[in-house]
Amino acid sequence: MANATDTALEPTIDAPGSSERLRAAPLLLDRYVDAADASVAAHLIVDAPSDVTFEAARTLDLLEVRTPLLAASFWARGLPAKLLRRPQPPPPEQLTLEGDLSLPGWMLLDQEPGREIVFGAVGVFWTPTIRWNLDVAPPEFAAFDEPGWGKIACNYSTPSYGERRTLLTYECRTLTTDDESRRLFHRYWWLIRPFVQHIMDATVRTIAVRAEATTTEPPPLDRAGS
Repeated sequence: MANATDTALEPTIDAPGSSERLRAAPLLLDRYVDAADASVAAHLIVDAPSDVTFEAARTLDLLEVRTPLLAASFWARGLPAKLLRRPQPPPPEQLTLEGDLSLPGWMLLDQEPGREIVFGAVGVFWTPTIRWNLDVAPPEFAAFDEPGWGKIACNYSTPSYGERRTLLTYECRTLTTDDESRRLFHRYWWLIRPFVQHIMDATVRTIAVRAEATTTEPPPLDRAGS
């Protein structure tokens, strides 16, 4: 697989006409957050067809995404409660986008099977204790603008890249609903953006491993140079 990138810019594709085709395809994500206060994306070329990569993304259990930094951050986050001997909720068995989302506060917004899936949340997530708005339903998400909140919309998109590969993109966009929330969010975002990028890069790598494990087709001849 090719390396993940740390840029939110549209990927550059050298195949004749391919970049024009990607730009011409509208994103479902644009329907929910178009102009964002902040956005971040990770891209990876996966050695598996787009439908296989889409299923690997859609069925991903986020608990499978593991790096030493992630493990250390989760340990540090739970340390105050452990030191104060406060009761902690049991960890979830899985975190997936299937069925009723097992991600607290998150909702499935839209999907086009084989191409893109969009999920999002409304909340106050720039404070030590995250507060999710559970009263916003998917049909209300795009138009929601009540002051004091932020909206996060994310997608996995899986357009074909050549005949046998996929350009996997994981993008997240954040939009706040008033000036004060925007100011507080930007200060928070300055601190956590590198960690968010780290998580997203690890996520696309995990999806790629899952997708490539399900295909028996031999890798392209240029795999060694990727």
